[in-house]
Amino acid sequence: MKVDRILQTGIAVMFALFIGVLYLSLHENVVQAGDKAPQFSIRTDEGKTVTARDFGGKLLLVNFWASYCAPCVEEFPALNRMASILGPKGLVVLGISSDEDANAYKRFLASNPAAFLTARDPTKDIQLNYGTQLIPESYLIDQKGKVVEKFVSSQNWASPQMIEHVESLL
Repeated sequence: MKVDRILQTGIAVMFALFIGVLYLSLHENVVQAGDKAPQFSIRTDEGKTVTARDFGGKLLLVNFWASYCAPCVEEFPALNRMASILGPKGLVVLGISSDEDANAYKRFLASNPAAFLTARDPTKDIQLNYGTQLIPESYLIDQKGKVVEKFVSSQNWASPQMIEHVESLL
């Protein structure tokens, strides 16, 4: 009888652990404004490895995009404009592409040069750590690594209102 109780307890503990692991593996990490930005490390097209910590003292705009995403392509020139205007004032823009096809990514950037840092994350590891399922999606991360704002869908980054808003955070 004592053996049966020990066996039942062991099975119950293993079942509870299984449910916990299952929950954690299926539970999506969704980053919102006010959260600490997840850490990442990625090699830019220029060969520089960057992390979320590399931008201490500067405001970081992380934009998840892809060359096959029409809204991403549509907002690309506005991101360039914002980077050109606010980069000298302390904004760092990092575009992280989920393009699996390296050649499509390179062709896009050859015909649409970026005025900001770009990198390709075909495994979407960084994107998924942020909880981003649909692109484009962007995160403004302050100098202390906190997400100040999350932007779902394409934005008019070059609008005077957006430039003024982001500039107020610098």
